Amino acid sequence: MTDFAQSVKQQADIVKVVEGYIRLRKAGATNYAGLCPFHKEKSPSFSVHAVRQFYHCFGCGVSGDVFSFVGKIENVTFPEAVRIVATKSGIPLPKKEYSSPEEAAEARLRRKLLDLHEAAATWFEEQLRGPEGAVAREYLAGRGLNADGIKLFRIGFAPDTFNALRDRLSSMADAETLRASGLFSQKEHEDGTQGPLYDRFRKRVMFPIGNESGRVIAFTARTLETGEKAGPKYINSPETPLYSKGQVLFNLDKARTAIRQHEYALLVEGQMDCISVFLRGIQNVIATSGTAFTEHQVNLLRRHTSNVAVNFDPDTAGANAAEKSIALLTEEGFTIKIITLEDGLDPDRYIRERGLEAYIKAIRGARRQADYLIERARHLFPGATAEQKVKAMNFLLPHIRRLPEKLARDQFAHDAAQKLGIDSAVLREELRQAALRRRDHIEVKSSPLTEVERVLLRALCVDDPEHVESRRIAAEAILRQPSWFEQLGTFSALEALAGRRTSDPMEVVEDPAQRALLAQVLLHETRSPSEQEVAGALQQAEERSLEKLQRELRALISEAERRGDFAELAVLTQQKLEIDKALRQLHDRRGPEH
Repeated sequence: MTDFAQSVKQQADIVKVVEGYIRLRKAGATNYAGLCPFHKEKSPSFSVHAVRQFYHCFGCGVSGDVFSFVGKIENVTFPEAVRIVATKSGIPLPKKEYSSPEEAAEARLRRKLLDLHEAAATWFEEQLRGPEGAVAREYLAGRGLNADGIKLFRIGFAPDTFNALRDRLSSMADAETLRASGLFSQKEHEDGTQGPLYDRFRKRVMFPIGNESGRVIAFTARTLETGEKAGPKYINSPETPLYSKGQVLFNLDKARTAIRQHEYALLVEGQMDCISVFLRGIQNVIATSGTAFTEHQVNLLRRHTSNVAVNFDPDTAGANAAEKSIALLTEEGFTIKIITLEDGLDPDRYIRERGLEAYIKAIRGARRQADYLIERARHLFPGATAEQKVKAMNFLLPHIRRLPEKLARDQFAHDAAQKLGIDSAVLREELRQAALRRRDHIEVKSSPLTEVERVLLRALCVDDPEHVESRRIAAEAILRQPSWFEQLGTFSALEALAGRRTSDPMEVVEDPAQRALLAQVLLHETRSPSEQEVAGALQQAEERSLEKLQRELRALISEAERRGDFAELAVLTQQKLEIDKALRQLHDRRGPEH
């Protein structure tokens, strides 16, 4: 231990440092007790000795001094723990020796920029409390924010002026440093010279962005106006020596203790989502500020947890950002669940309108990563044709490939095959092999026509009066019960032929690939199918359709059992019993010879 570390240990009060992370209560003359931050417990077993300056947990057995406590809870090295304790205790850090004049200049600039951002945050807070902040206060009240919440998140207001903040900060730094802060803008003249600095943020509600230690390093600003002149709804500070959007997680400084206690992080998209959820008591919440996760953010979060519940906005941009975040978190070995809110609401609006209990219930009902992505694949590529199923599989494979565990990849592929209704053994094996070998794409050649398709295509092309009844039976069934045939690769051709009015069947099938299959069938035709053959083909199509429904219901029943949704389970079970009965009746009609 260095002389400085020894000095910090002698001056620091472990009770005050620990109280910055957990709640302690007096438990004797020299002891304090609280819930251990390093394991889950309901009764306090974590003790701090004020005189001897050590801590010990009788539940999990951890113990140590003020540095080991900070090192463990912050997941930092010993020198970093010493620096944190010194800062919390108001002990000046020793002057650092820099390796070059450039490094020293960079450190001085960062310190100055931190001071400028602190002063700007304070000034924005003052403006919100003043007369010009009335409209902003009304807006914040409408979003459910009271004075305590505004104070906690240091929300402020930038008035409609071009130079008030510049004048406030001009005595603190020269023009070059002010420019580097990102708090100001300037226009370039036609001759290439730069105009005077002016305030970047005007007539906007200001949300400070803090680093992991809680120091203000940037701002997000929301306009209070509407129309074209208002500009973008949100603007952020530009990249500066302090701030890079992809290297910061909004609210991590306030959420990290709760993240450790709950053993997972709730990841939302917007800052207002994050603030609303936090102020209503769910404090393990962080935000990406509208972007997909970056590697740097993943590394930041990994210091606190490897479990994430993602609740991005349900719109297209939110879904795409969620997919990208899921992909990166998966590669880094995180366990991920996805929260989907009813009626397409974002977390802020949902928790304000439906209440805390409803949001907690939604969190508890979060779906596994695989279930969410499979459902998304079904939404993006609807229909039961082989082509759509291959597209859905190729959407899922990059996500499956990223899973580090072979067993998890195999299970994901199995679930995907079941829920996508992939009947073909060849297709299922292709998906399984691609998952196990970590391929992210498969090419599946068109599978040969089934006998059902051959019979129906021939029947629908009948023109001779002798077999017109075969055509009528087939066409009527396809038009009346299209769901029986949707899983067939030639469904679009069957549908077109069922409604044809022209005498030439090749004219009504527009898709070249489908037309080629039809040509193949007709070129090898030796006779028209009988009514009995058509009836048998229709019965097989109905049977396969019911079997597909049966598999889907099994998957939904398993999901309902996992969620504990017994009302949904009862409905699904009844539906499955009806399908089982219909299948038995079909089998009985076919007879034992089949």
